[in-house]
Amino acid sequence: APSDSARLVCEITENMADRLTQLQDAVNSLADQFCNAIGVLQQCAPPASFSNIQTAINKDQPANPTEEYAQLFAALIARTAKDVDVLIDSLPSEESTAALQAASLRQLEEENHEAAARLEDVVYRGDMLLEKIQSALADIAQSQLRTRNGAPSQPSPAES
Repeated sequence: APSDSARLVCEITENMADRLTQLQDAVNSLADQFCNAIGVLQQCAPPASFSNIQTAINKDQPANPTEEYAQLFAALIARTAKDVDVLIDSLPSEESTAALQAASLRQLEEENHEAAARLEDVVYRGDMLLEKIQSALADIAQSQLRTRNGAPSQPSPAES
């Protein structure tokens, strides 16, 4: 059915678009982390001395947390870079041609039709079993009514 193929192509396209959006968000996050890391490290960096110029450092200043910040930003950047790699790997490759995608769609449609046929069979068997159960319950109810009314139990036409 062409509508099934068109719907599947739309789902694949939307899925790829979602991955591209996630990739764009991850790259933007990585850029933010780089900018923040550079800004914080510049702000916390100890003053450097140049030749012939002495800089007075106040020894009462608190310890510089530059190393902690460096480790924090390194971990954030490394994790985000891994996320970017995973998203890139999940995108379709260049070898994924229209012919390969069409063959994949045909395969998926065939599997879908086979599953639908199995489902119809299971539903049919379930309906048959339900009818048998309902018939048995009706027989039980009739037997209980006859027993309560004191009438001798007679086999129903289905039992004989």
